[in-house]
Amino acid sequence: MTSDQDTAATDPTPQETGKLIVIEGIDGTGKSTQATMLAEALRKQGHEVVQSHEPTDGPWGKKLRESATTGRLTIEQELEYFLKDREQHVEELILPTVFKGGMVILDRYYFSSMAYQGARGIDPQEIRQKNEAFAPLPHILIILDLDVDTALDRIGVRDGEANEFEKRDALQFCRDLFLGLADEPFAHVIDASQEIEAVHREVLELCKS
Repeated sequence: MTSDQDTAATDPTPQETGKLIVIEGIDGTGKSTQATMLAEALRKQGHEVVQSHEPTDGPWGKKLRESATTGRLTIEQELEYFLKDREQHVEELILPTVFKGGMVILDRYYFSSMAYQGARGIDPQEIRQKNEAFAPLPHILIILDLDVDTALDRIGVRDGEANEFEKRDALQFCRDLFLGLADEPFAHVIDASQEIEAVHREVLELCKS
């Protein structure tokens, strides 16, 4: 990408009036549910809202999803596909929506790459640097936090039955990484063990314009 594009992606410009809201957390925390509830609530308030997720339904995202059944990618291939998928997502949806004043709500972003590809052995900070070369920082990062035992109960997985990303150690690594982002100025941690409506009220309060 050009240096001008890099600057636009990482350093908000005066014409930027929208928001990028990211919802993160380990499996079982209710990210998709909360993203949908938030999108509906903000639309009722009159905002233009685009709800999306990663990996996307684009060509690179499809390759990532297909790998779940056709055979696991190497960690290097997996990260490469995530980067290509995210770069297309940023260029075609995220930045255009935010620059024209809309709100983008994402279920997972590059913080998930830091967590899940980090759990496979790549340095999370290296992953972050590769992503922030083109991906904008979120205006609001919501981390839905849940202890690993409760998360495993929610997704119906017990030791010995989980795939690699659902195993206890991997989930604990991911949870610890997400909590390690709590000091970021744009980050907020919410207890996801609460009732769904209680979590939604906290999420909505954070996202009031």
